[in-house]
Amino acid sequence: MNELIANDLKNAMKSGDKFKLSVLRMLKSALQLDSISKKHELSDEEVLNVIKKQVKTRKDSIEEFKKYNKMEEVAKLEQEIEILDAYLPEEMTEEEIKKVIDEVFAELKPTSTKEMGMVMKELNTKITNADMSLVSKLVKERLS
Repeated sequence: MNELIANDLKNAMKSGDKFKLSVLRMLKSALQLDSISKKHELSDEEVLNVIKKQVKTRKDSIEEFKKYNKMEEVAKLEQEIEILDAYLPEEMTEEEIKKVIDEVFAELKPTSTKEMGMVMKELNTKITNADMSLVSKLVKERLS
C-alpha cells in the first residue's frame, strides 16, 4: 500500500497534477507521523486506518464549511476525499449493514439503548469497511 501511494505521488509529480500531489503529500505526511508514533513500518491495515481518518476529518470539515456556506472549500474537500477513496476498499451498502445488524440483534437480543455498547462492540468485529457513524445511527434507530 505504501508503494502504491509512493508511485502515485511520483506520477502526480511527473504529470504536473498539483492538486493530487498536494493531497498525496498530506497523506504521506500523516502516514509518516503514524509510523513514527507506532515506532514501526505501517501494515496495509494501519495505512487504511490512517486514510479512513483523513477521509473522516475532511467529511467533518465539509459539514462545518456548509454551515458557513463556503462551497468552494466544500468542493475542494470533496475532490480530496475522491482521491483518498481510491485507496480504500468499497464500503458496505446500507442494506448490507442492516443485514449484519439483524444478525447481531438475533444473536444478542438487546432490549434497550443501555446495551448499545455491547451491540456496537460486536458490530465492530463484523463490519470493517463501513461508515461507523451510519452503523451507530442505524443501531440507535433499531433500539429506540
